[in-house]
Amino acid sequence: MATPVKTAQGTWRIQIEVKGVRDSATRPSKREAAEWGATRSAELLASAQGRAAEVKSLAQALQRYGQEVSSTKRGWAKELIRLRAFLNQPGFPAKRMLADLSAADIVDWRDARLRVNARSSVLRDMVLLSHVLEVARRDWGWLRLNPMRDVRRPSEPDHRERVISGVEVRKMLRVLGWSRRVPVRSVGQAVANAFLLALQTGCRAGEICGLRWSDVGDGFFAVDGKTGKRDVPAVPATMRTLDLMRGYDAVFVFGLRAQSLDAMFRKYRARAALAGFTFHDARHTAATRLAQRLHVLDLCKMFGWTSTTRALVYYNPRAVEIAQRIASGLTGVVPIR
Repeated sequence: MATPVKTAQGTWRIQIEVKGVRDSATRPSKREAAEWGATRSAELLASAQGRAAEVKSLAQALQRYGQEVSSTKRGWAKELIRLRAFLNQPGFPAKRMLADLSAADIVDWRDARLRVNARSSVLRDMVLLSHVLEVARRDWGWLRLNPMRDVRRPSEPDHRERVISGVEVRKMLRVLGWSRRVPVRSVGQAVANAFLLALQTGCRAGEICGLRWSDVGDGFFAVDGKTGKRDVPAVPATMRTLDLMRGYDAVFVFGLRAQSLDAMFRKYRARAALAGFTFHDARHTAATRLAQRLHVLDLCKMFGWTSTTRALVYYNPRAVEIAQRIASGLTGVVPIR
């Protein structure tokens, strides 16, 4: 057993070697350094003998995943929060050694979550946990089998089919103080133009709030979305919406944070005596309108979808509207006025 050595800073450093693998650490006290050495030596020996699952807990798997995998993702900050949240969820087997982790443990946690959370939230957490365990099995050798494979996931929640009507759009613009002639001078007017841009292009709230003047080109603008950067086509009406924002913020087009945009949108929606739709429903509305003008591949390119099946989620016409187009033989759509 290696012996801790006191450093010039007053801390204690210990170095170990097990089966040709070296590691070291520094701890505040000699006792803590010795305890780390004993624990780490056992871990390295177990790993060398193919028994890592006996000394690694689920909590340790979450921690390593956050450090090595989540840190490489675009949404790393939010994912780290989700990983830490696992440890506080009722029934989550954080201290269970991976060798003892069973499908029944995960089922108990899943059922406890479903009693207080929506299916969509539980499903997202199960997808993340499954990937943590799969990385632990495939890349780290901490597991022989992924117990999530034997756990039934909740069914996909019904996707929203809310399309914002022209009347609702006009009421929102009115209460937000929107004008096509006056440059933006208030937060309400900025929210109105952000809403219009979402209706015109289908951009998400985060993409709109992150839009910089340096991203705006001639007939297009670039956004940084969930699937990476993409260029969004901008017709003259869209460019006029952007031009109304000039002078409001020197760097960002709309000068709004995504959380503020959502809160302000809900506040003014209540003032307009409206309900039943969210800012994100502007994306559904845009997709439903544009799908009648664009080829599905162009629509996917514009919206940043990597699969054409996503168009079915966001394209939400009413049956009566389809019937009217069949009867009239029209393929166009009347724009919102």
